[in-house]
Amino acid sequence: MSRVQLALRVADLEAAVGFYSRLFDTAPTKRRPGYANFAIAEPPLKLVLLEGEAGEPTRMDHLGVEVASTDLVAAAADRLAEAGLATRVEDGTTCCYAVQDKVWVTGPGGEPWEVYTVTADAHPDLEGMTTVERAPACC
Repeated sequence: MSRVQLALRVADLEAAVGFYSRLFDTAPTKRRPGYANFAIAEPPLKLVLLEGEAGEPTRMDHLGVEVASTDLVAAAADRLAEAGLATRVEDGTTCCYAVQDKVWVTGPGGEPWEVYTVTADAHPDLEGMTTVERAPACC
């Protein structure tokens, strides 16, 4: 299964989690300091919320396509390169509290797109926490 990912940088993470929980009638799938994600079944969407600076308007951070396996990431990397797009492959990278294999391309307006798969969870000990003394770097 593939699904589109929309990552938003939000000023008030708690308000955004509350709003999107009500909008999509579901709780976050993952909740960590400065971070929340929703795996929404209908419409198929991975919504990622990244904590931004207080007072700044919500903005698109990046877009993505989540795929089921590393083989599908590699196939996407090959297809995108063959299509003449500049690609940047990241294997085994930790981002968004997950270990991921991914390939990045940039759209004509400068928008970053990733095709990725999650290979493992990262920092599961922080699940449900909303603040920590020193949060690990994320995206």
